[in-house]
Amino acid sequence: MAVFRSSKSKPESAPAIHSLLSKDVVLTGEINTGSQNLRIEGCVEGTIHSCGEVSIAPGGLVKGTIFAKHLVVTGRAEGTMKITECLEIHGTGYVEGEVEVGSLVVDEGGTLQGVCIRRDQTRSLEGESVAKGGTLALTHTPPPTLEMIESRG
Repeated sequence: MAVFRSSKSKPESAPAIHSLLSKDVVLTGEINTGSQNLRIEGCVEGTIHSCGEVSIAPGGLVKGTIFAKHLVVTGRAEGTMKITECLEIHGTGYVEGEVEVGSLVVDEGGTLQGVCIRRDQTRSLEGESVAKGGTLALTHTPPPTLEMIESRG
């Protein structure tokens, strides 16, 4: 009997956590992680800069501004978030504020309250989808009404 190996590589594992802010820690100020990943189980009031992944664990809270490549929220984030790649809000996650993302994933039970702008490759405002308070803003004109058609004739 022959043994065949798949040419497919192994699935990527979850990114390693390089820094951890434990659940009893309260930090006020600014965090710069470079490309290192950060997991927050405690409370941060201030600004986070990361070229890696920021993860807010259940019970974790961030109030302020987050600049990150990837943000995963199972806790709570309040403020302004500018995420270059993906924002994931899991079932227990709550995000409130102004959010700019490359892509957005919201699991059942997750909450996004506020304004969300999807960053477009072209960065033109006309091409961006804007959600406000849970509704998606229309980016096209509505169909003409009977009054509009009659006034043209």
